[in-house]
Amino acid sequence: MGNASDTSAVFTSTISKEHDVIMGSLYSVFCVLSLMGNCILLLIGHHKRSTLKPAEFFIINLSISDLGMTLSLFPLAIPSAFSHRWLFGEITCQLYAMCGVLFGLCSLTNLTALSLVCCLKVCFPNHGNKFSPSHARLLVAGVWCYALVFAIGPLAQWGHYTAEPYGTACCIDWEAPNHEFSAMSYIVCLFVFCYAVPCTIIFFSYTFILLTVRGSRQAVQQHVSPQTKTTNAHTLIVKLSVAVCIGFLGAWTPYAAVSMWAAFGDATQVPSTAFAMAAVFAKSSTIYNPMVYLLCKPNFRECLYRDTSLLRQRLYRASPQSEPRDPSSSQRNKGGSISTRFSNGQLEIYRACPQCTDNTASCHGTRPQRTACMLTGSTYREVTVSQLSARPQAHFL
Repeated sequence: MGNASDTSAVFTSTISKEHDVIMGSLYSVFCVLSLMGNCILLLIGHHKRSTLKPAEFFIINLSISDLGMTLSLFPLAIPSAFSHRWLFGEITCQLYAMCGVLFGLCSLTNLTALSLVCCLKVCFPNHGNKFSPSHARLLVAGVWCYALVFAIGPLAQWGHYTAEPYGTACCIDWEAPNHEFSAMSYIVCLFVFCYAVPCTIIFFSYTFILLTVRGSRQAVQQHVSPQTKTTNAHTLIVKLSVAVCIGFLGAWTPYAAVSMWAAFGDATQVPSTAFAMAAVFAKSSTIYNPMVYLLCKPNFRECLYRDTSLLRQRLYRASPQSEPRDPSSSQRNKGGSISTRFSNGQLEIYRACPQCTDNTASCHGTRPQRTACMLTGSTYREVTVSQLSARPQAHFL
């Protein structure tokens, strides 16, 4: 990086303070939304861990990588953006860039693996039904290893990490390919194996799924069987996965385009503002996965509602207002009578003892009297229910 003055110049923002404030504000919003959404999604995944489908392991892994990017990048990028310069030195810059590459590539590779699993489940069900949670765990581990190879490459002098062109964050040195063959080979491999190939696999996987579902839709409608529910579940996962892929690729494609412009074109002609805007779009990718699955996946949404209701009930029981009221006071507050009917349809009235006052000792421990109305001639009389056996039933109302 050169001497201290060169380092200071590299880590100074090259965009206006107003743009840095806007970036810091957007990063703050992304950080809060990503923390909330991904933590909730991981909590739901933990609660239903015994019933997770193989494809849902990749949804949970995507949430882990998004949360890792949130925790490793935003706490450093936000104060640097508001300070109009990178605040944390060169070593932290290297680690920051490595985390960005690791979690970003892990997310994209994870989406690629998810598209292949969905294609296997929908298009080749005989083989797809053999894909177990153990296979999913192995594939998830392979996703992390694949991303780790490209993340630690620049630390081993295959490529380089340096400050972003706008100065308040760190990434791959996109200008190095102009004068180093190793950096050029790294950028070419990164573009081919970590962007072009995954995007191609995703595109053809979901295209094949679309053609298969469209061709078998009529047969599924004619033959409703227990397998239909499974097919519908896979179809829903496919739709949500497509939505996440579109959001993720839409977020990262501007950054990939600007980076390739700087790597294989004249880097001095790339505006710093273009890099800054592309970085904002790329970091917004951390909020798409939880938004799509929490809002649109029924079993995740039901689990969220159940957990929320349980938490609300616990909070209510712990609050002082939830203490039970005195039943005697509520009985006195009613101050009236409660009426029901006998089994023969006649009305029975429960009326409080007229001698009862707030001082319950004056009632001599007797319970409220049950009374009923009797019609004798044209006169109504109120008698206790215990006296009814000696009365003619014809006069009873």
